[in-house]
Amino acid sequence: MYEAKAWKETEGPCLRNFNEQEAIDSVNGALALRPQIEKIIDQIWDEGFDGIYFMGIGGTWASGMQAEVYMRGKSSLPVFVENAAEFMTTGNKKFTNKSVVIYSSVSGNTKEMVQLVDHVHEIGARVFAFIDTPGSTLTQPGKSEHLIVYPVNEQLKFFMVCNYLMYKNGEFPEYERYNKEMEAHLAKGLAEVEKSSDEWAYNYAKEQFEFFVAHPDLPHYFVGSGTQYGATYSYAMCYWEEQMWIRTKSISCPEFFHGMQEILVWDTPVTLFMNEDEQRPLAERVARFLPKVNSNYTIIDSKEFPMEGISPEFRGSISHLVLHGVNNRVDAYMELFLRHPLSIRRYYRQFDY
Repeated sequence: MYEAKAWKETEGPCLRNFNEQEAIDSVNGALALRPQIEKIIDQIWDEGFDGIYFMGIGGTWASGMQAEVYMRGKSSLPVFVENAAEFMTTGNKKFTNKSVVIYSSVSGNTKEMVQLVDHVHEIGARVFAFIDTPGSTLTQPGKSEHLIVYPVNEQLKFFMVCNYLMYKNGEFPEYERYNKEMEAHLAKGLAEVEKSSDEWAYNYAKEQFEFFVAHPDLPHYFVGSGTQYGATYSYAMCYWEEQMWIRTKSISCPEFFHGMQEILVWDTPVTLFMNEDEQRPLAERVARFLPKVNSNYTIIDSKEFPMEGISPEFRGSISHLVLHGVNNRVDAYMELFLRHPLSIRRYYRQFDY
């Protein structure tokens, strides 16, 4: 019989699950999709539309939330975000046969998205799909008018669509300079973020794991705003809950002050994500409040990470990608400490429900 032994660390910060060249190639490959994206948007533009609808479920809905808020204050175009399951039950009277759906799917066979695509085609709307998995259900003929198959980089692909739409509408005169900088520097810059945050992420993950072991029923609170809020929601729900099986709550920075602030005590675990878009002042307000009532908070600020070659005025459009890079490092070490692969699910897709 094996003797039970206390858990011991077996490795320290080591850039676990990180391949720098693969990471750089992945982002550069996504950026190289720009001519395809522009060609598709040109066709949609010429055909006309009465609304652009980012639709998704779970994390892909969250990415749509990020795209919509990114454009909301910058563009007069009719851009909306819809949860696929809600759209299938509630509908939207503004949605017509002149509307365009943009969505992303990792598996290419998510039940809600397959139903959604069939439904919007019944209405007569057009579909522009980003699918990660070749040969999947949603890549089959008739499932979309426009299709790009390329893995991961979901938010980057959505923002490339947003940027070109705004350029077409005369709202992004810096478009060419912006893309020149991104294509020259973004991939390397994001890889450097992961490398430079690795040791910090190891220590953060270790602290959060130890707190979780001591307080398994206490949720971890994640707070963010602007283009980061969709990512905050997704990180709490898709990563910590679905993959790590840790209770969480996500809240937007403005709503933090209308409920959540009252349940904070000195040791409540809180992580605040601060990005660099127009809603940064909302995150700064939370940052000023936290130390007054709490000593177990962490602030992860995209502004602390240099992105060489990227102009300051463009950082707000990529700061969620910077924070994603930091979270990648955290996830790698949470997986280590939790001792179960983050690809395992207890219930999701394990049986019919």
